[in-house]
Amino acid sequence: MKTCTLWVLLALASQVTVWLATADSLAFPGAEGFGRHTPGGNAGPVVHVTNLSDAGPGSFREAVSQSNRHVVFDVSGIIRLQSNVAVGSQLTLDGQTAPGAGILLYGRSTSFSGAHDVIVRYLRFREGINGDKGKCAVNLSGGQNLIFDHCSIEWGRWDCLGVTRGSHDITFQYCIIGEGVDPQRFGSLTDDADNITYSHNLWINNQSRNPKAKGKIQYINNVIYNWGVCGLVGGHSGADHYLDAIGNYFIAGPNSSRHFTGEYKATDHVYQRDNFTDLNPDGQLNGRLVVPADFGAGEDAPTFLAGPAVTPPAPVTVEPAAVALAHVLAQAGCSRQRDAIDLRLLDAVQSYGTRGKIIHSEAEVGGPGVIKEEHVVAVEQ
Repeated sequence: MKTCTLWVLLALASQVTVWLATADSLAFPGAEGFGRHTPGGNAGPVVHVTNLSDAGPGSFREAVSQSNRHVVFDVSGIIRLQSNVAVGSQLTLDGQTAPGAGILLYGRSTSFSGAHDVIVRYLRFREGINGDKGKCAVNLSGGQNLIFDHCSIEWGRWDCLGVTRGSHDITFQYCIIGEGVDPQRFGSLTDDADNITYSHNLWINNQSRNPKAKGKIQYINNVIYNWGVCGLVGGHSGADHYLDAIGNYFIAGPNSSRHFTGEYKATDHVYQRDNFTDLNPDGQLNGRLVVPADFGAGEDAPTFLAGPAVTPPAPVTVEPAAVALAHVLAQAGCSRQRDAIDLRLLDAVQSYGTRGKIIHSEAEVGGPGVIKEEHVVAVEQ
């Protein structure tokens, strides 16, 4: 009987050891926020994307159609999607393995809805005006335990990014989220979503929702440029929402109102510190410190908190807003080799107010452009 008990205790100890090792491991070096421990598909077989076809053997669609895979890219160029793509669970999408200027998924939405344990790095998602109305460039409804790193998420028809319906424990870091197209031209609806980290992202040329923060949102060191009606938006509803906004820089562009943040109610519980805003589009970076009154007054003011309320188990790197701005300009988006679209957007930010445009269709800015097709067998990273 004692021997049996000893074996049970040893088995339990082994399980605890495995769990602790998993809990302490990062999705990749530099992963932060609520999605930092996502295992992705790193334990699964390596699957190669070998062509730019919409479907079939060697295509992106086929590679992500099954779970438990580590997807690498032997090809660079534009994958012109003919219909929306649904991504499975327990996947790693290793975009930095692509040769040349990397991969662009263009023309329809990519959905991670219902997915769990996914790592996405160095990919471009651009839906465009021919995508389905009501969809986003990246849809994420009911997803959990994901991390998006150095991605370009643009030209969404409803929002560029949708994080909704119970999604939780997700990180977006060093991404460009912007230039939404008709009919809404919004950045992100983040609604009914808990433990969402937005860190070191560029939000650009969105009419509003950078994001709309309904849930539990950690918002650190983001750069928000050339919003239209409003920049960072509160939940403004009867439910309680929590937002930690730390070290962000709001820079007005040619289309910007003075409402760089707004649409709050008392049910929005906000902790804010060290945020800056530059509302003078004069070509110079000369911002001022954000004060509580900037968030609204009276019944349109949030409830301010004395300390952070949305904190992952390990802290996210926090920098002074001006330092974070420089790092976002240097690294955000699919930046291993930037394409002409992201270079144009970054050039607008560096004009500090004199360039930038909220568009109706990507045709106004030259469409998807050209990414040279190159073929090199990928090496897992």
